[in-house]
Amino acid sequence: MKRKPFLLLSLIVVFATSLLGCAIETENDWKESALFESGGYTMIGEQGRIGFIYDDSDDDRFYPNKEQKYMWHLWGDKEELEGTFKVTATHENDKESFTIVDRPLGGANNGADQHSPSIMSLPESGLWKLDAYVGDNLFGSVFVKVHEKE
Repeated sequence: MKRKPFLLLSLIVVFATSLLGCAIETENDWKESALFESGGYTMIGEQGRIGFIYDDSDDDRFYPNKEQKYMWHLWGDKEELEGTFKVTATHENDKESFTIVDRPLGGANNGADQHSPSIMSLPESGLWKLDAYVGDNLFGSVFVKVHEKE
């Protein structure tokens, strides 16, 4: 009879450890988002959900402190697309994030349900996670690479 509690406890420990391992792996498994086509434009992000016009050319690439115009596009239900559009940026080596976009959404465009023009700049090279919010809700994330200085 004493074996059953030990077996149950062992299974719980193994299960909890595997869940923790998956969470840690996902958190550190950052990679640049995929490119996709919509409305005749190449975008970076998650096709059918969120992205901005970006074709990884020298003109579109992120470089440290280089301000550039990017047009965000969002796909979703009307209810989840109500509110102010905000984007926070987090560097792969830092847990602190800061807001780089905070503006209203502007209606359908290029095949998306909503869009928002923006001017973005990131301060240092490396991989960045851009978390996009509509209202207070996380809508999606886009991972971009900031290249070394031109």
